[in-house]
Amino acid sequence: MVAALLSRFLDALKRSARLLFAGIAWPFMAAHGWYGRRNLMIKVPLAVVLLGLAGLYGYFVWQTQVWTGFDPNFVSRYNLTERKLSAGQELPAAPQPAAVVAGTQAAAAPPAPRHCQTSAIVDVAADLTDVNVNQNAWISSMLLYRAGFFGIDWDHTPFLDNKASFQRGVNQAVRRTSAELVDTLGRVRGTSGINGDLQDARGNLQFDEFSWYFGLNPFGFKTPSPSYYRSAIKSLRKFNTDLAACNAIFDTRADNLVQFIDRIANDLGSTSAVLRERSENHNGGWFDTRADDRFWFAYGQLYGYYGILAAARADFDQVVRERNLAPLFSDTLSQFQSALRIQPAIISNGREDGWIMPTHLATMGFYILRTRSNLVEMRAVLDR
Repeated sequence: MVAALLSRFLDALKRSARLLFAGIAWPFMAAHGWYGRRNLMIKVPLAVVLLGLAGLYGYFVWQTQVWTGFDPNFVSRYNLTERKLSAGQELPAAPQPAAVVAGTQAAAAPPAPRHCQTSAIVDVAADLTDVNVNQNAWISSMLLYRAGFFGIDWDHTPFLDNKASFQRGVNQAVRRTSAELVDTLGRVRGTSGINGDLQDARGNLQFDEFSWYFGLNPFGFKTPSPSYYRSAIKSLRKFNTDLAACNAIFDTRADNLVQFIDRIANDLGSTSAVLRERSENHNGGWFDTRADDRFWFAYGQLYGYYGILAAARADFDQVVRERNLAPLFSDTLSQFQSALRIQPAIISNGREDGWIMPTHLATMGFYILRTRSNLVEMRAVLDR
């Protein structure tokens, strides 16, 4: 009896598999038959179009799956611990030998040009953007990403959107940082004007993340998003060049660091709320098609802020030492490192009390709250 039931079940399974295969293969077989009956005037252009589409999709898939420059430990490349001065402070001049004039008289050498410490925050912000748009394609403005999956937004599918969400998360951190550079860090409040290079960088980084060469609203040709971000990189590097020559300002007062940390904490708090809403109201486990873009946006944001906060520790070195913030800074950066070690192959948004499907969104939200808690504590220490 059991063997007969099992045999019928297997037969039904085979029939279902054959029907499914036939349903999938039928449109292709019909198209092949139609194509075979056409003449060369139709076959050749159609073949060229199909090959072009295949090439475009192949390039698109490659770009979404290959993450060039991705390194959760990228901060170590900057050797920030070797910096001995805060950003904007004048570096000690090297001793200049006296020049001998006419073999008897010694004349003082001309004064050496001044050099100031550059900003690690600006370096990291420029490098993060460079990885996004120069070392990788900016996925969100690619034509096939905008076209979607048979008209469905890629963010609403479980396919090919993780890198785009990660890039937007990194860009969110850089955008927030560029605003603080313009408003507080790159000027002495109330007594100096806004730095033009930082202002240009902020304006370009705020540009729409989804613009391609052509758009419908408004209708017409456009400059794509990556071009604006590349201009922002040039402006950020130009600011650091001027700062190295002591021709720009980087204000490392404690109250500026307080405000900067407060803005980052608020930004992470907003992301935590988004994760919480998705985790509580859409427990689809592995079948929640929006869980992956929520997760990777938060991951990218943490990735960006990890580098920027490590750079802030170096730029505000004097404040960190005076307020004894080094242990708290180290603990905060360790929390970021712990969060960045979470890299699941498939994102699941299961119930928090579930036992089959994991809940990666709740886990990421937990780490964001831990890092935010450290930032709030750091702010409280600076406010004392």
